[in-house]
Amino acid sequence: MKKAFAWLEGNGIEFRFHDYKKSGIAPERVKQWLKQARWDDLVNTKGLTFRQLAPGRRQGLNAANAAELMIELPGVIKRPVLEAGKALLIGFDPERYRAALGKSPPRA
Repeated sequence: MKKAFAWLEGNGIEFRFHDYKKSGIAPERVKQWLKQARWDDLVNTKGLTFRQLAPGRRQGLNAANAAELMIELPGVIKRPVLEAGKALLIGFDPERYRAALGKSPPRA
């Protein structure tokens, strides 16, 4: 998150931060994300929230029950998720941010 914030600020890009771990996530937003990305790209299977789930909840995930899981436990969603126009960027990757947001590479 810190790297994404620093990159956005360093490139003069205004953004609005929504802390879905604390404030929750609207079911409609999760459904929209799942139209743009695969559920297994959105669920952070390496995070503590996911690892602490009962084995039965971790196994057999699909788009429908992954959506329910993300709504119930937003801490399982990979961060950051950046909505930029029609693009949905999951995780921080400066090259993908640069391509989606039209910023040129930083100069040395």
